[in-house]
Amino acid sequence: MSLIQVRKRQLMVETVFHEGGPPAAVPLRMAAALAVVRNPYAGRYEPDLLPFMAELRSLGRELAEELVQVLGRDHVQAYGKAAIVGVNGELEHAAVWHEAGGWALRAVLGEPKAIVPAAKAVASTGYRLMVPLHHIHAAYVRSHFNAMEVGIQDGPRPDEIVFGLVAADGGRIHARLGGLTAQQISVHDGQR
Repeated sequence: MSLIQVRKRQLMVETVFHEGGPPAAVPLRMAAALAVVRNPYAGRYEPDLLPFMAELRSLGRELAEELVQVLGRDHVQAYGKAAIVGVNGELEHAAVWHEAGGWALRAVLGEPKAIVPAAKAVASTGYRLMVPLHHIHAAYVRSHFNAMEVGIQDGPRPDEIVFGLVAADGGRIHARLGGLTAQQISVHDGQR
């Protein structure tokens, strides 16, 4: 029997036209693909979480493909990931998503160098989480430091986990604080 039992999925798209200044020539689109999954370890300690992490790879791939499809593979410039564990679970149950979700998103995008930043929490139903984003090729591209709020109104229930992937097709609207720009990426080490 599979460890992965999905109750529901959600796809959200946010379009930002301006941040108080003039409308951007090209609006910023940010999207999140989320899944509410039964937590197979809720209410008990499980010493070996690797089988759960391994099975989650397929869910990670499905969410990554859905997310990239909505923005367009060649348009994704920033990404992040998230997990919200219901109160009968533990934070380590969210950590399984680092590999399962992060590697899946990078694989679908053609192996960009930067790690996929993450946010995770143990929380009650309806909790909202701010997911950090940064540039897919260089984490220090300051214009792409951003965040997207994610959550599901009726999840996670106490014995569930919400897993999510987030992506954006650009940096912040009106970014003007200097630092490394996307055009200056040259080291190709995931940082600069």
